[in-house]
Amino acid sequence: MPFADVYAGLPVLVTGHTGFKGSWLAIWLKELGADVAGFSLPQPPTVPANFEVCRLGGQIEGVTGDVRDHDALADAISRFRPRLVFHLAAQPLVLAAYREPKMTFDTNAGGTVNLLEAVRQSASVEAVVCVTTDKVYEERNWLWGYRENDRLGGHDPYSASKAMAELAIASYRRSFFEDGGPAVASARAGNVIGGGDFAADRLLPDTMRALLAGEPVCVRNPAFVRPWQHVLESLSAYLWLGAKLLREGHAYAEAWNFAPRDIQAVTAQQVVEKALALWGGGSWEQPAQAQAEKEATLLRLSWDKAANRLGWHALYDWEEAVAATVDWFRIYQQRHLAHGESMYGVCAEQIGAYTERARSTGLAWAE
Repeated sequence: MPFADVYAGLPVLVTGHTGFKGSWLAIWLKELGADVAGFSLPQPPTVPANFEVCRLGGQIEGVTGDVRDHDALADAISRFRPRLVFHLAAQPLVLAAYREPKMTFDTNAGGTVNLLEAVRQSASVEAVVCVTTDKVYEERNWLWGYRENDRLGGHDPYSASKAMAELAIASYRRSFFEDGGPAVASARAGNVIGGGDFAADRLLPDTMRALLAGEPVCVRNPAFVRPWQHVLESLSAYLWLGAKLLREGHAYAEAWNFAPRDIQAVTAQQVVEKALALWGGGSWEQPAQAQAEKEATLLRLSWDKAANRLGWHALYDWEEAVAATVDWFRIYQQRHLAHGESMYGVCAEQIGAYTERARSTGLAWAE
């Protein structure tokens, strides 16, 4: 079994399990045989949502709660008694953070502290993977990738809130978890794409939404460079990191970058034009007025540490990542929108194909 067969029968709590990445992670954990529980707000963050189109509500036990509520988190951990926690609950959008900065800080920084404090009080939790972002680094617009020991920063509310979460994770690790406590790691990945992402102000979701509606794609910043990666790339890293924490403990309790294998510059324009070509039509346009909020123009991560110590690397190049995303949305149009079919099987099939690709490549987690 993949991931050293760690997940079969393992009680796992996923915060933010109704979100895009959280729902995919819950599906993969179920396919691995884990006993999955979730903690999230009453409604999924988007309409539609991958959680709903995959009909996960009847398959995963979950509780309604807000990570800004420490007691609700502590009660969920006490109820489910997980051995491993994946913390994904967040306000994940850069532009939304400009509109609601306090909520973003309360959720991303304060929510992480609440989770860590609830874990500190738990007798069951052995390991925690806190998912942050690639945007936690002080912006330098370097041509080379940021490394885990580079300076944290963040001029915009979203980036700053996630950098604050990283500081809290490091503080709790050193202050409370080094002497026999849970092994706590943070995972930094960003610009994840994939089927089932319906969020606003994200390049591929905006692209697919426009194509499904037969409208031009609005591209705010076509020249911006990002480390585009498929959702299964980051999730394979989280799952492998979680397995390592459970098996080998504090040796892996630190910050980790997970990034795509592409080293060449890939712009938003290239990604959109590739999606249009795969879809077989459509057009894009740039809005007349530039975005007032500032976003980093160039962002890359170094994944050397993950390659050397975890034996992890990404499998898909950016074109394959876009192709897998477009394939999911094409099936969504043909099966779900037309006939109301669940998309769970499509997600499971893409997970299976990705795992087989990893196995044939010789990646440690898939052997």
